[in-house]
Amino acid sequence: MDITAVAPSTRTVPKGLVPAGLVLGGTLLSLVGLTWDIQWHSDVGPDTFFTLPHLFLYAGSAVSGLASLVVVLMTTADTKRAKDVDPIVGGRAVGVFGRTFAAPVGYLISGTGAALFLVYGLWDQWWHGLYGFDAVIDSPPHIGLLLSISITMVGAVMVFAVAREQRWGVYGVIAASAALLVFSMVTSLGLRAVPAAFANPVSVGTAFFSVMILFTAAHALNRRGGALAVGVSVAVLQAVFWWFSPWAAKVYADATGLPLRDYADGIPGLPNMIPMCLVFVAVAVELLHRLPVWIPGAVGGAVIAALVPVQRVLVHGGSFPVNARYLTTIVLAAAFGALAAMLGRRFGHMLRHLAPAKENSHA
Repeated sequence: MDITAVAPSTRTVPKGLVPAGLVLGGTLLSLVGLTWDIQWHSDVGPDTFFTLPHLFLYAGSAVSGLASLVVVLMTTADTKRAKDVDPIVGGRAVGVFGRTFAAPVGYLISGTGAALFLVYGLWDQWWHGLYGFDAVIDSPPHIGLLLSISITMVGAVMVFAVAREQRWGVYGVIAASAALLVFSMVTSLGLRAVPAAFANPVSVGTAFFSVMILFTAAHALNRRGGALAVGVSVAVLQAVFWWFSPWAAKVYADATGLPLRDYADGIPGLPNMIPMCLVFVAVAVELLHRLPVWIPGAVGGAVIAALVPVQRVLVHGGSFPVNARYLTTIVLAAAFGALAAMLGRRFGHMLRHLAPAKENSHA
């Protein structure tokens, strides 16, 4: 049908934007809670299960989960009434539990992540009751909580990728990918458990996640500038959290009557985990787009691993560690960066095939 012959739509909000925005808003809320919680543990320490940063984490998953559940229930009701279901809202609907429910694939993933967060939250509560409060972020239940939020963030990317032919879909993919990349920096801390005396597994993991998400977004959008847009968005989040994290920890400590630790230096925890060179890596990805995808991926991985110690020296001071372990880390990061680029390209193509957004989108 020729849309030019149809009267202008009276819809002020594009279809699918509201639930997608709620899922993205929930993930950003969780991200705020995470950076706040990390800084609290670093600068203050004592907490309970229901601290304000924790409540931000829980509220974020609740918002994303409830929005996903509502979409699934509405889609199921429309399917049972033999009513057409627009795939622009989260992608094609798939049957769940023997087709008891019809769930748009994007919201199925985001909702599953939120449900897993509840399960791991109960485990975390039991863990704290048994062992006390954790001194580290990478305890088993915490890693499960972080992975479950990451799954919700992947669902958010999928939800917006379906609408990539619309402006709000493009902006959503960029924002959701940036949030996922920032969040993955903390998830990569779980790699500290990997016994690797010859290399730094966290630096390799940081390079892998960064390159993969940049390439995934770029190929999902299928347009020049996608990787750079994500890199700039990550830099904006890093700058905002660099100010917010220490400020929020101090304000909350003052409000609860707790002192800052004597050795608290005010250096933000989560923002400092994000590679400051990410924008330059994104520029390299854009400039080398005509080469086989593994080449810019390897370059990006090597650059990130090479500059992680530089960033550490600039922020914390100290000497630059030029040794065999440093060089091996760069080589491994280049190899995993190449793999990440190939995976990112494949994931981006998968996102583009979630639904025929161009044919099914509505102005």
